Amino acid sequence: MTVIGWIQILLYCAIIAALVVPLGAYMTRVFNGERTFLSTILRPVEAALYWAGGVDERREQHWVTYTVSMLFFHVGGFLILYALMRLQAHLPFNPAEQSAVPEDLSFNTAVSFITNTNWQNYGGESTLSYLVQMLGLTHQNFLSAATGIVLAVALIRGFARASMRTIGNFWVDITRCTLYFLLPICIIYALFLVWQGMPQTLGPYVEATTLEGAKQTIAVGPVASQIAIKMLGTNGGGFFNANASHPFENPTALSNFVQMISIFTIGAALTNVFGRMVGNQRQGWAILAVMGVLFIAGVFVCYWAEAHGNDAFTAMGLTGGNMEGKEVRFGIVASALFAVITTAASCGAVNAMHDSFTALGGMIPLINIQLGEIIVGGVGAGMYGMLLFVIIAIFVAGLMVGRTPEYVGKKIEAKEVKMAMLAILILPLMYLGWTAVAVVTPTAVASMANPGPHGFTEVLYAYTSQTGNNGSAFAGLSGNTLFYNLTGACAMLVGRFWMIIPAMAIAGSLAEKKSIPPSSGTFPTTGGLFIGLVVGVIVIIGGLTFFPALALGPIVEQLAMSAGTLFASN
Repeated sequence: MTVIGWIQILLYCAIIAALVVPLGAYMTRVFNGERTFLSTILRPVEAALYWAGGVDERREQHWVTYTVSMLFFHVGGFLILYALMRLQAHLPFNPAEQSAVPEDLSFNTAVSFITNTNWQNYGGESTLSYLVQMLGLTHQNFLSAATGIVLAVALIRGFARASMRTIGNFWVDITRCTLYFLLPICIIYALFLVWQGMPQTLGPYVEATTLEGAKQTIAVGPVASQIAIKMLGTNGGGFFNANASHPFENPTALSNFVQMISIFTIGAALTNVFGRMVGNQRQGWAILAVMGVLFIAGVFVCYWAEAHGNDAFTAMGLTGGNMEGKEVRFGIVASALFAVITTAASCGAVNAMHDSFTALGGMIPLINIQLGEIIVGGVGAGMYGMLLFVIIAIFVAGLMVGRTPEYVGKKIEAKEVKMAMLAILILPLMYLGWTAVAVVTPTAVASMANPGPHGFTEVLYAYTSQTGNNGSAFAGLSGNTLFYNLTGACAMLVGRFWMIIPAMAIAGSLAEKKSIPPSSGTFPTTGGLFIGLVVGVIVIIGGLTFFPALALGPIVEQLAMSAGTLFASN
């Protein structure tokens, strides 16, 4: 580890912290329906969209109606995306003449993009046409990201409101989120990426002649417009198979740094939205502090592990850390930082291969996802996931002092605790359940590139990533098979929607409750004690749930590596 490396990490954290307040203030105005500096231009467009969709923006919805609207919205998105992939051979903007995507891969990919997972069992430049990349994937990147944000806002309203049966209007929220927030930022962001050297064209692939005289086809396309929302919306689905390590998808060190910033920006700002809506911004800072403690701990371990490298290689005189699977343009610190960021959020973009990380270095991204991606997390999803852990932590605090737990003026009772536990426990059921099935299924085992604990980690990471709606791949696992396409799609659907429904039930329950003023017996939720309690609850739940699986994978691999035992690829 180097001083320059830590300066880069601290600069990154400082920029994220500086963006929290202005973005949080703007988002709060947007979701409260207040006037913004874009209202003069966009308000007529917003009104026209409501008229075309038959939406009454003044009419709010009960949590059940809000959730059902969201589910039907995603059914429509799935059908559109599936149809585009199956029919792409007959549709325009297909200069490489890509054929129809197979049924099981189309199903897996459509589920992947509507759930904000963006798991890719295909190479984008060799499988999908420009039309599918634009109208299908980029379109869903906007809508799945907006869905996560508005669901977080709906849950925040549950805490902020009192004696009300409604939590907002899904159609109004998602329109405002996309129109006033995601779209304007992405237009500017895409222009920046083009300036950095990223392609944005509908022209055909470029034919080039190498110095040796060989012919080479260079894939291009409407890349910048997709990458902007891919990063800002923590989607992660790359235009190219190599994702953010591809020079056309991440051209420079500056583009790499800005992409990392954009991954965390919205998730961090939503903590400020929470504080503003509940009337106490210190509440938001406390939640951000919990996220920050877990994030810095993960960065430290991952950076140390990759900078330390492999003892077996060091013994042979190969020093300088572990550069296997990393871009020399970014080096160890930017690769380790990117890996922690992309898995602390539910982004899934990668600028280095996690499969090539050391055992401990690769374990940190895995743990980040297993905790529910609440360390900033996906846009919105991280916020409502963190609030579920806060509910559990407040419940534990109530048990300690022998009184009904309260949080921001709302009593946390049995219904909220049960719903929070249901949402939290559904994730390990998918992570561990499907991994157990895969490692005893011969066809699934045949897809593993490595034997022993590393191969086990490849499978565990795949189902963890899909259930956690992250989408990053550990690599080394050939996932484009009928078994992995279908079971992975199941994990993605359950991981997304079976967590959302209990969270919305909590939002509805809290909105109906009266607001209780703090008293002398109220547990303070803005100080170090609260931050430590929430961090402790998260670590304990994660440790009890996942330590046995981690012991079979990266932990035993690290011990074996320290003893000089390595695991070669098949």
